[in-house]
Amino acid sequence: MILDQKHALQQKLFREFAETEFTKELQDELDETGEFNWDIHKKMAKYGFMGVKIPAEYGGGGADSLTYCLMVEELARQDAVLSIYANTSNSLGGGPIMLAGTKEQKAEFLPPVARGEKIMVFGLTEPGAGSDAGGTNTTAVADGDDFILNGRKCFISGAPMADWIVVFAKTDLSAKGSRGISMFIVDMDSEGVSLGAPEKKMGINGYPTCDVVFEDVRVPKERLLGPLHKGFQYAMKTLDGGRLGVAAMSTGVAQSALDEAVKYSKERKQFGRKIADFQGVSFMLAEMAADVEAARQLVWHAAMLKDAGDPEASKACSIAKFFAAEAANRCAYKAVQIHGGYGYIREYKVERIYRDARIMSIFEGTSQIQEVVISSALLK
Repeated sequence: MILDQKHALQQKLFREFAETEFTKELQDELDETGEFNWDIHKKMAKYGFMGVKIPAEYGGGGADSLTYCLMVEELARQDAVLSIYANTSNSLGGGPIMLAGTKEQKAEFLPPVARGEKIMVFGLTEPGAGSDAGGTNTTAVADGDDFILNGRKCFISGAPMADWIVVFAKTDLSAKGSRGISMFIVDMDSEGVSLGAPEKKMGINGYPTCDVVFEDVRVPKERLLGPLHKGFQYAMKTLDGGRLGVAAMSTGVAQSALDEAVKYSKERKQFGRKIADFQGVSFMLAEMAADVEAARQLVWHAAMLKDAGDPEASKACSIAKFFAAEAANRCAYKAVQIHGGYGYIREYKVERIYRDARIMSIFEGTSQIQEVVISSALLK
């Protein structure tokens, strides 16, 4: 697929922003401290990145999925964690409201999220319900004009900075499996909401992750998002878009690994020759290039299908996520291998790329879950 002029220009602008603003000093700071950087968040919001996919009537850019993928890929090519800053509001954070919100809910929550003034996060995963999202144990029991929310969500990216969280909870306690689950918009400063300590992670440092605990939290009934008992289907639809974003992010990570490997192989000499001249190295570069291009084309194809409302879009998003995530890991491995001992040293970017790449095949549906989704679509 060849980008048209509009999308090619967007890609160029996203790349220039990342290369200019995502300095090595900033990347090193995030990786070292693990803390959220509000300054770069505000700068990205100023450029409209937080609302790229949010409809224009609610303060966003109203862009298509391909534009969104180009943004995430180019930002991730420079730094994976910083791509998440712009990804969350357009994906898991704002996604459920764009899909299921009333006009009043969209008008209340989407504009401040699009402007980067507020942060919305996604609360689905629980200690006992990861890949089995239907095993949700968090409950929401009706009580007058409210629901009483109790439970625990884990691995919630962005929770320490969040203003709101979309929570999935069981509302029909007699229903089995994924039935009887509803969505709620919960204020993070509500009485009874507490946070666990930020997780110490292998990678993606600089976008804090922690548990969120709900103890008798009162949630007004107008904060019910979508139909009662029908939240699980919206979780799956949201994850379709989320998987597309992770696929684009994975492609950016793979491209970054290739960029670093090509650069190093041209500079490093052994046995009196550049290591790029050795067939073993050059073949690894060729394999990486093939992985990157295949991943990119799968992502762009899935984005086009999603915008067209094609029934094959969900499967295409899972295929793109599965392939791109695994490709990112393969490319990161080979980039470190080409760097040799230097690839194991933090001074070199590939060391961080290697750590950041690992989460791509885990979050928003593991590679094995993608295989379940893909095979189910093929065999139904």
